[in-house]
Amino acid sequence: MVSVLYVIEREFMRKTFESLDQHVDAESAYVPARPEAVGSCDLIPEVHVDDVEDVDENVRSVDPDVVVYNHRFRIDEVSFHEEYPLVHVRHGASVGRGEVETTVESTAHAVDVALAPGGRWAEQYVESFPESVRVSVVGIPEADDLVTAERPHERRVLYAPTNHNYGGGSYLHTAHDVLDLFADSDYELLFRPHPMDRIEEPGQSLTEECRERIADLPNVVFDEHSTPRDSVLAADVLLSDYSGIVTEWLHTGRPLVQFTDLADEAADVPRIGHVTSAAELTLDDVDALYDQGYSERAREREAAFRNELGIPMDGRAGERAAQEVVRCTQ
Repeated sequence: MVSVLYVIEREFMRKTFESLDQHVDAESAYVPARPEAVGSCDLIPEVHVDDVEDVDENVRSVDPDVVVYNHRFRIDEVSFHEEYPLVHVRHGASVGRGEVETTVESTAHAVDVALAPGGRWAEQYVESFPESVRVSVVGIPEADDLVTAERPHERRVLYAPTNHNYGGGSYLHTAHDVLDLFADSDYELLFRPHPMDRIEEPGQSLTEECRERIADLPNVVFDEHSTPRDSVLAADVLLSDYSGIVTEWLHTGRPLVQFTDLADEAADVPRIGHVTSAAELTLDDVDALYDQGYSERAREREAAFRNELGIPMDGRAGERAAQEVVRCTQ
């Protein structure tokens, strides 16, 4: 009998479930919620269903002790949460874009347990969720492996902005500038658009343009990994904005460049690392970050922001998340 059931909406979202499921001592499985999630996860058994979008029927046919979400897929349309405890854990802990407010507003009626990446999120959860919702700070399970990972020292830079349509990030305004900067340099660039900017316009067209450019750039690699784990482990410097990958990257202790060229003009990039526009970033800046790390001022700023986020970075987030999930089965 399946006790813990994960609902996977998109392939890249499996990363959170895989990281916590290895610590779950109960039988577990997942159901896909979209066609692209079918066969997306090798580490957790899949429940084969007739209609992937009939989440209610698929959950009830499994009859688990607890259901785990890390998204909001059709949460206003399903009703399984009236019968089964629902745990929510984030698949990305963005430091901007109002994602916490959106999550609370859309899931408040359905969630029983909210697992927060850090104190900053937990405070908002406690303030906004009904009193019946149990809130627990667990950390970021998919970042556990990064805590003890050694820096590669391979002059490798990862470009990974947040998505355009849902995050209003920097991708549309920075992609070509980044390619211009690193083309034929002595750095290897891992070019990683958000998965949604590979399948939805206007990001999709830009992604294809960049693919064509990259084919002629021997030092640039289009990153095809379905999750960012391997890319983060392989990189010395991250170029991003306020994407959830930033909070994962903080576990590495490596330098971060944050672009301010946002599509959402009303949004701001929290100042954590080296903050700049893509047009103003130079290879000298990258050299300084690669060779020396942050300036003293930037180092102090990052430390203060880490403290504000309140994310436990001890490599045990998956354990804590699993404990909270299993608690719902008892």
